[in-house]
Amino acid sequence: MNQEALLVILTFFVAISGLALLIQAGLLYGIYRNTKSIKTELLSILPQTKSILAKAESTLDDSRKHIVEITAKANEMMDLGKSQLLKLDEVITDASSRAKIQLERAELVVDDTMSRVHHSVTSVHNGIIKPIREIQGITSGVRTALQHFLRGQRPSVAQATQDDEMFI
Repeated sequence: MNQEALLVILTFFVAISGLALLIQAGLLYGIYRNTKSIKTELLSILPQTKSILAKAESTLDDSRKHIVEITAKANEMMDLGKSQLLKLDEVITDASSRAKIQLERAELVVDDTMSRVHHSVTSVHNGIIKPIREIQGITSGVRTALQHFLRGQRPSVAQATQDDEMFI
């Protein structure tokens, strides 16, 4: 390759590099102008954002106060609920123990009543029914003896009574 061709190629690439630098400088100038216009717009909006920020801070402070009040009331309600629950537990425990005592007393009364009824039934049995059976047995024996002596003969199997049939 000769020197002249090399020089032409180098010149061409230097020109392209210069053109690229000019384009970059133009783009940089455009960015500068856009940044400057954005800065002026932001400076015009800045007072409004400061007022909005101040309002937001006051609203946030009010919200914090309300949250503190609500939390305090919720804690009071929880404490009140806990104390009411403890009172209710005491009442239920007391009622349960009283009911248990009353059931034990009722069981003692029922047991005492049953023993008295049993004693009364035993007394009636020994005092009334037993003598009646004894009298009935003596009467039956006297009747049988009288029948035997009055007949004079032994009864046949055909004339057997119900009491006799049990032994046959």
